[in-house]
Amino acid sequence: MKLTREEIEQVAELAHIALGEDEIIELHNQFNDFIQFVETINDINTDDVEPTYYLLPLKNVWRPDQHHQPLAPDEVFHNTHEHDGGFFKVPRIL
Repeated sequence: MKLTREEIEQVAELAHIALGEDEIIELHNQFNDFIQFVETINDINTDDVEPTYYLLPLKNVWRPDQHHQPLAPDEVFHNTHEHDGGFFKVPRIL
């Protein structure tokens, strides 16, 4: 896959970047060199390689759900400076 000059110009326009003629040519060459380099990954033989999902042996840790009693409003607002009804009052601009 190669990028066309028009695609480079379209990306520059979408990014609101003004490019000169020399910059367009240079970026066109650089992008296509980079894409060609990345495409070399497709040439790697991975037939006998098993997929790896994690580098470390991780296991799901499950715990049983536990029901907790909700806190009373006095306990919830114990350390707050101000509250209004069931809401914390905070400065308008933090």
